[in-house]
Amino acid sequence: MRPIPVGAKGTFTLTVTPANLASQFKDTELPPVFATPWMVTIMENAALNAVRQYLEPGESVVGTEVNVRHLAATPVGHKVTAEAEVTKVDGRRLEFKVSAHDETEKIGEGTHERMVVDRARLDKRLKAKMTGVI
Repeated sequence: MRPIPVGAKGTFTLTVTPANLASQFKDTELPPVFATPWMVTIMENAALNAVRQYLEPGESVVGTEVNVRHLAATPVGHKVTAEAEVTKVDGRRLEFKVSAHDETEKIGEGTHERMVVDRARLDKRLKAKMTGVI
């Protein structure tokens, strides 16, 4: 892993489709609005994009903590953009400030943590776990 600077930023944009609605995850009676799990997903993708250029071949980052508030509803067809900014680097542990906006307002904000992982090591550990040999 190359040094990751505090202040590194990334974004991720998604156009809300019927598959991204809260009614797909919970109560089918909910109005057709963007689901919180999808908001978290785009925030995580923005965080990845903030640090992707600093990762060595074979490295990735995985989410370890999410603390966000969903502030406003977004209908189908609207674009939602998530932004992430590195606020702290502690070895392989990375902290981010995250937010999301639709075409008219801020819809979410919070913090997110990710860890830099070696893919080969993670794959080996997962394979051992699946075979019951840890």
